[in-house]
Amino acid sequence: MAASDLTLTPEQATPAEVLLEFPDNRLLIDLCGEFDRNLAQIEQVLGVQIVRRGNQLAVMGEAADKAATVLEALYHRLETGKPVEMADIEAEIRMGRSGEGTGARDGDQIEMFKGGAVEIKTRKKTVEPRTEAQKDYVTSLYKNELAFGIGPAGTGKTYLAVAVGVSLFISGKVDRIILSRPAVEAGEKLGYLPGDMKDKVDPYMQPLYDALNDFLPGKQTAKLIEEKRIEIAPLAFMRGRTLSNAFVVLDEAQNATTMQMKMFLTRLGQGSRMVITGDRSQVDLPRGVQSGLREAEELIKGVKGVSFNYFTAKDVVRHPLVARIIEAYDKADAKS
Repeated sequence: MAASDLTLTPEQATPAEVLLEFPDNRLLIDLCGEFDRNLAQIEQVLGVQIVRRGNQLAVMGEAADKAATVLEALYHRLETGKPVEMADIEAEIRMGRSGEGTGARDGDQIEMFKGGAVEIKTRKKTVEPRTEAQKDYVTSLYKNELAFGIGPAGTGKTYLAVAVGVSLFISGKVDRIILSRPAVEAGEKLGYLPGDMKDKVDPYMQPLYDALNDFLPGKQTAKLIEEKRIEIAPLAFMRGRTLSNAFVVLDEAQNATTMQMKMFLTRLGQGSRMVITGDRSQVDLPRGVQSGLREAEELIKGVKGVSFNYFTAKDVVRHPLVARIIEAYDKADAKS
């Protein structure tokens, strides 16, 4: 019996109870987690009760059907040799996957599995979107030559974009990865930084280095940067260039001026893909200077080949407290 064989026994189950049967007891132990912590997490979030009966799990409560779908998906994940961690459980609860996947997409680098789950393969790890908005965003990055990801911090906008860039690079679909962001201080004056030009701009670029190092071995990353096959540079360095056969990411685009945004968008060359990410609530430009991200959103929405994906606090995949903080600020902004 496969994990997807959800067994309902009418004489044992009530309308608010679902009985699941899992054939492999070892995988069931992993599904439950140490001291049943995985089951406890599902119970807490969905407000259900889960009771183990041999190789069966009885799920009770108004959200029993959804909890059963989550348990079934997690068991299938274990069947494919993947671990089940707290973040994976949270992702399954958010996604609420159902139905069958559609097979491989865009070669072997992005795949859709059972329930429409998307995976991005890189050298160091396989990346999975953890919300529906993230899944739609990743799909847009592969489908469109120019994609925008707009939303609050912690929603994976830049992280997923860099992951897709690395996947396309290692599969030979692009020759270069170019990561850029405006060198704008976040509300505080840091003064003059010591060192050469690289030393001065690297602190602004560090989040891009962090994402890149998650997907490529350190030595390989250093070599590719030395060979200029990966470039991490401030937005100002993009002027006058034509970026062909490259995967280009502009991070923190809310801090680009109108002229900078126009300059960057017109760098797109043949065989390239471009991703613009930003958070409209975190503009660090001087008072009175319009954000180029906001204007670009107004001007080119609806242009063929351009996609816009939006994230909310519900898509935050950092600590759960981050989502609650963002929601509190959003409520305050709505009142003002």
